[in-house]
Amino acid sequence: QVFPSQDPLDRADFNAVEYINALFPTEQSLANIDEVVNKIRLKIRRLDDNIRTVVRGQTNVGQDGRQALEEAQRAIQQLFGKIKDIKDKAEKSEQMVKEITRDIKQLDHAKRHLTTSITTLNHLHMLAGGVDSLEAMTRRRQYGEVANLLQGVVNVLEHFNKYMGIPQIRQLSERVKAAQNELGQQILADFEEAFPSQGTKRTGGPSNVLRDACLVANVLDPRIKQEIIKKFIKQHLSEYLVLFQENQDVAWLDKIDRRYAWIKRQLVDYEEKYGRMFPQEWCMTERIAVEFCHVTRAELSKIMRTRAKEIEVKLLLFAIQRTTNFEGFLAKRFSGCTLADGIVKKPEVPPPSTNPFLEDETGTETDEIVTEKSDPDKPKKPKVPDNPFHGIVSKCFEPHLYVYIESQDKNLGELIDRFVADFKAQGPPKPNVDEGGAVLPSCADLFVYYKKCMVQCSQLSTGEPMIALTTIFQKYLREYAWKILSGNLPKTTSSSGGLTITSLLKEKEGSEVAKFTLEELCLICSILSTAEYCLATTQQLEEKLKEKVDASLVERINLTGEMDTFSIVISNSIQLLVQDLDAACDPALTAMSKMQWQNVEHVGDQSPYVTSVILHIKQNVPIIRDNLASTRKYFTQFCIKFANSFIPKFINHLFKCKPISMVGAEQLLLDTHSLKMVLLDLPSIGSQVVRKAPASYTKIVVKGMTRAEMILKVVMAPHEPPVVFVDNYIKLLADCSTDTFQKILDMKGLKRSEQSSMLDLFRLRLPAPPPGGDNPGSLSLSAPTPEQESSRIRKLEKLIKKRL
Repeated sequence: QVFPSQDPLDRADFNAVEYINALFPTEQSLANIDEVVNKIRLKIRRLDDNIRTVVRGQTNVGQDGRQALEEAQRAIQQLFGKIKDIKDKAEKSEQMVKEITRDIKQLDHAKRHLTTSITTLNHLHMLAGGVDSLEAMTRRRQYGEVANLLQGVVNVLEHFNKYMGIPQIRQLSERVKAAQNELGQQILADFEEAFPSQGTKRTGGPSNVLRDACLVANVLDPRIKQEIIKKFIKQHLSEYLVLFQENQDVAWLDKIDRRYAWIKRQLVDYEEKYGRMFPQEWCMTERIAVEFCHVTRAELSKIMRTRAKEIEVKLLLFAIQRTTNFEGFLAKRFSGCTLADGIVKKPEVPPPSTNPFLEDETGTETDEIVTEKSDPDKPKKPKVPDNPFHGIVSKCFEPHLYVYIESQDKNLGELIDRFVADFKAQGPPKPNVDEGGAVLPSCADLFVYYKKCMVQCSQLSTGEPMIALTTIFQKYLREYAWKILSGNLPKTTSSSGGLTITSLLKEKEGSEVAKFTLEELCLICSILSTAEYCLATTQQLEEKLKEKVDASLVERINLTGEMDTFSIVISNSIQLLVQDLDAACDPALTAMSKMQWQNVEHVGDQSPYVTSVILHIKQNVPIIRDNLASTRKYFTQFCIKFANSFIPKFINHLFKCKPISMVGAEQLLLDTHSLKMVLLDLPSIGSQVVRKAPASYTKIVVKGMTRAEMILKVVMAPHEPPVVFVDNYIKLLADCSTDTFQKILDMKGLKRSEQSSMLDLFRLRLPAPPPGGDNPGSLSLSAPTPEQESSRIRKLEKLIKKRL
């Protein structure tokens, strides 16, 4: 198909019969067959005419194409000729323009050289005249005019740097340098005359000449300016060195205020007398203060080394407090712009902290470090990075901060001793169900004191003293853990006033009490809560210490050992609670194993030993849960550890129940199911709010107690035929241990001969061990429900469901 068409005759799948049927769908339509035939003949004639026209038109196409190609070639040749003519004309025009402008370029170069010569001559004239005037004004000490003139001469001289090979220019340059040197020496002499370095009396004073001389010094070599500043400050502070000599009484730390009062008066005096003499950009007031700080730091360091034995904590803290206040005063008054170009390096400023809590230190730090007591102290540490003068004087106290650290060591030792004495005097906290498990108040007091020490020490130093303080913190965290927490945990006694079988059978177990009293249980929970609080707070303390210490010392702060110590206290507390409840249940389990299960004649309600176990659980668990309400995860740990301890012990006592009759096994199965339900409800037993037990705990209970139920179901199953019994055992217990199978046979009361054949059959029927070997001692608790059970087992299950 060349052209698109809607005509049915042009379709590729044209069918003549269908086309005719479409034209004549009925017999009546055959009446106009002649008309249709005429239309088709007309269409054929038109197609023939079109084909004929097209064929005739194609005969001349080849000749027309050759003519068009020849015409195009001729047009291209003509175009090429025209382009060549245009190019030739453009070259001729360019040559003509060059000839016209040749003379103009020469004139342009001449003009530029002439302008440069005139400018250079003018500069030379200015330079020569300026040098003469400069020398004359220097001799007459006309510093006001010299300041402006000298700057202009120096600027003009820069234009002649490339002409220094010319003798006259080089001579002028040397005259300028000589004038600068002469000016420098002359200005220094004037300042020496006005402010003599010898003696303490100032014979001179501020004058306009010296003020203009300072403007000249700005233009001269920077060393002249530095020399003027150095001599003036030295002369200004000469009186200070005399008044506060090492042998003077006012030089000691207890009168450190007088040093700062003296410099404040001197700064005011300077502003009044000499404020206008020095240019403002010289920052002379700040320079005097900075030099005073350097001198004071050196003097204090020297005198403290000499009289180190006389330094006491209160005196040291007093001196540091006054010094940091003075540094804060300097930060408010000055910008610190002169610190970088001083002789002494800029004091180390801690890098900007990335601690998000610094945005509101007083609020968030209190919440973090001490969550139960507020701290009125407002730490000033966040301001330190903004104070360029921080440490400029107070650095001298850092070598003597060991006095402060030793003092804190002593204070913390006394604090721990006071905590111990208070605990002995006041006794354990009174049990209170509403506020059970409260953290010991001494714990909050300890961390309040820690925070106060940390903030105070960080203001004094963020270097080695912080590391020493951290070591002290670690020491007393361990002492608190052992003396206050572990030292006050109730001791387990070996006395066993357990239940007797008779008392169990008579259901007098209600008179029995747990080994720990209510007060002791509350104390254990309180110590556990305190240890958990200490663990979390110690971690936050470590983070805060790392934020406040220098970056190079961060790696040396590690409180992991102390956190592990509190974890041990928590673990010991939970273990004590588990042992207490476990031991309370032991007599009941012993009574269970000593009952004559082969003599049980009918299945009744739950046995007395089950009632005893449930009673002890209901006595202990609600108390522990209420006292551990604030540390729910550790209550869950207690439940899991108790289940892991009680269930294997219960199964071991099950194995001791032998021989067991069918009815006895049914009674034991009923008791096991009752215990299973109680254990599943253990986390919320006795609580008004029913909370779903954690999945991890439920899994342990279901797994362990299901194994106990499967053991009893195997015992209930008939041992004839032996093959079915052995296969049923393997299917229910999935335990490949011959010891367990032997215990099952003992529970059934089989004779030794029967047991021997059963054991041989058991070994033969065992499945192949999995790769890596089997563990006979492991308790495989995932026992599937058997497909076939005896009618007695089904009847027993219905009885249990009906009872529940």
